[in-house]
Amino acid sequence: MLKHHTIPVTPFQQNCTLVWDDATLQAAVIDPGGELPRILAAVQKLGLKLEQIWLTHAHIDHAGAAGELAQSLQLPIIGPHPQDQFLIDSLPQQSISYGFPLAQSFTPTRWLDEGDTVQIGSEVLHVRHTPGHTPGHVIFHAPQIRHAFVGDVLFAGSIGRTDFPRGDHDQLIDSIIHKLWPLGDDTRFTPGHGPDSDFARERASNPFVRGT
Repeated sequence: MLKHHTIPVTPFQQNCTLVWDDATLQAAVIDPGGELPRILAAVQKLGLKLEQIWLTHAHIDHAGAAGELAQSLQLPIIGPHPQDQFLIDSLPQQSISYGFPLAQSFTPTRWLDEGDTVQIGSEVLHVRHTPGHTPGHVIFHAPQIRHAFVGDVLFAGSIGRTDFPRGDHDQLIDSIIHKLWPLGDDTRFTPGHGPDSDFARERASNPFVRGT
């Protein structure tokens, strides 16, 4: 079965999530934005074998430590969509602007697009391209546990900002309606910041997408 554990990191309290196959303990880390010692301590405590880095998008609080982690442990970086390359290229500048440790730019080992899959052990997750917060944002859906890891597309009670470079509010709402809602009202999700929720609750009460 697929298991997951979330670790809030960086001054932005971004949700970095470990996902793993509990039969093999093979693991991936989603959005290692920073504080690598905390992330690696959790990996060790859980007895996991960290094998991959998955990125939903390339803002500094989600991708800031990806290059360093990949280099130090020789791990592949998978995702996001290639439309976020401009943000990856700007990671050193982003880190300076926001007061983060100097981040490395990189080229992902593998880009992701709509309909792709990622796999850890025997567990397969489905990729959806969900632009709006950034043009290359993706989410990871695990139908076997009815859970999605949605980065900064949707939050409990809110939605992702679209005032960053190449953000698009209409595109974000379209991504939520056409890429997230079809996954099912009973799907729970881990957002990029804040607590987990489920799509039924957000459709009923989130003021930004209520009734969509």
